[in-house]
Amino acid sequence: MSSDRPRLRSLLFVPGTRTGWLAKAEAAGADAAILDLEDAVPPAGKPAARADVAQAVANATGDMALLVRINPLDGWAGAEDLRAVTQPRLAGVVLPKVTGPADVRLADRLMTWCEREQGMPVGRLALVPLLESAAALREAYEIGCAAPRVAYLGAVTGKGGDVERAVGYRWSRDGTETLALRSRVLLDARAAAVPCPVAGLWTDIADLDGLRAFAGQNRSLGYEGMMAIHPSHVPVLNEVFSPSPEELARYERLVAAVDRAQASGAGAISFEGDMVDEAMAARARAALRDHATPPGS
Repeated sequence: MSSDRPRLRSLLFVPGTRTGWLAKAEAAGADAAILDLEDAVPPAGKPAARADVAQAVANATGDMALLVRINPLDGWAGAEDLRAVTQPRLAGVVLPKVTGPADVRLADRLMTWCEREQGMPVGRLALVPLLESAAALREAYEIGCAAPRVAYLGAVTGKGGDVERAVGYRWSRDGTETLALRSRVLLDARAAAVPCPVAGLWTDIADLDGLRAFAGQNRSLGYEGMMAIHPSHVPVLNEVFSPSPEELARYERLVAAVDRAQASGAGAISFEGDMVDEAMAARARAALRDHATPPGS
């Protein structure tokens, strides 16, 4: 079912202790909310947060996709999270602290068991492995191939986070130091046929211009969305990761021009200053088709 995963332009983290904030995420227009049971919850509060998140998923309505970041599966907490939140309304599970493909295979087996327990189709839940160590980043391709349910895999290179500590780069506003890393992980995800790769994070809440530039860079690389930590970031991400009206209009003109050329027996043609052929038309058709399906649906 991995090819059926919806496009997600914006995936907004919501603390597991603040499930009431889901309304803010939806009001901001987030394609998805990630209810966080890991870093956002202190150890003593994890059982209560797990129950709250499970209840929030069960009661959710609306079109916003819901994912849950569980605790690592190196202890019982992660398995208990997984069993509690696996419900028909859940779209997927975010798996932290992945070290390699074995972690993904374990998560896949446990998710399959939970789906069967709930009477859900096996494979319906997406699995989003977080690449937070140098080893995991190096094995992005193998991690992407480890289970058909893997989706939204990408490089999350937020300021001061696990990846910065693991790799040792010094974060900068223009992202030069992580450009090669984000590019390589994206190539691995595409080669593994992982649908809808997403990047992230932008941690400066007030710097929307910086966010827009960073998101634009990620879109140019080939990412289809980003994770976010604040509702104010959602409209920017939705705009950046959506084709503009001008782009869509050009795609329509390009497809029409190539179709006319092919009908008359021509192959490559000159179109608005560029040489185009069926490859460019196929890309344009895909963009038009994706835009016809609302993100998150």
